[in-house]
Amino acid sequence: MLTEVDEGVLVSESEFISSNSVAVQGRDGVLLIDPGITGDEMSALANDLRTLGQPVVAGFSTHPDWDHVLWHANFGDVPRYGTARCAASIHNLLSNEDWQDRVAEGLPPEYAGDIPMELLGLITGLPAGAAQLPWDGPDIRIIEHQAHAPGHAALLIEERGVLVAGDMLSDILMPFLDLEAADPMEDYLAALRLFESLPDGVIVIPGHGSVGGAGQLRARIDQDRAYVQDLRDTGATDDPRVGPSAPLDWLPEVHRWQVSRLTQEEPNDSPG
Repeated sequence: MLTEVDEGVLVSESEFISSNSVAVQGRDGVLLIDPGITGDEMSALANDLRTLGQPVVAGFSTHPDWDHVLWHANFGDVPRYGTARCAASIHNLLSNEDWQDRVAEGLPPEYAGDIPMELLGLITGLPAGAAQLPWDGPDIRIIEHQAHAPGHAALLIEERGVLVAGDMLSDILMPFLDLEAADPMEDYLAALRLFESLPDGVIVIPGHGSVGGAGQLRARIDQDRAYVQDLRDTGATDDPRVGPSAPLDWLPEVHRWQVSRLTQEEPNDSPG
């Protein structure tokens, strides 16, 4: 079901970790950002848009994680964009003959059979450093940074005051760092500083979790910054997203894994 969070900005939430698909109305149809997750959910989203008389005219992936580069045939054969680094990362994965097996290793078992793989990752990289999304709709600023994943980008729908944040600024997930980066903690803090320059009244749509209304941007920035600083300083945190009442019971394990990787105590595979 689509919910309008601001004029011409609609959100559909998946059962999988409260994943948010975002549709932005343009002159001739919608820009679809990070659609997912199951085939049935995407088909229903396409039907809802069709009912509204809003065909999909373009797509955008905020970053190259599998759950943000999905697509469904019912959305149509339209341009699908990502940053240059995002596109390079997913294209590198797809160049391997066993790419489907590699992706399958990270899929949640309860959804794996329902996630369509045929159109995964078929995105076009925008020119390096591109600051605006090329489409016939409201001006959308690309805020690229290197937190969480290569070429991660948030999108600011400027005239609507809405930030589509990708896998950041979530109320249910603590920061997931790109542990393959040279300085993952500084990358994350630098991205938060970029968000800090935005107006206070911006509405935040995270990749997972609830939409943050006007006035919540600062609180989410502060919470994510405190978590990263805790990782940097001691590895211990009182962040409720990884505490005894964590909204997802596997998050404390991911937190411990991040700490071990950052301290080089147990360089092992990701949990899950």
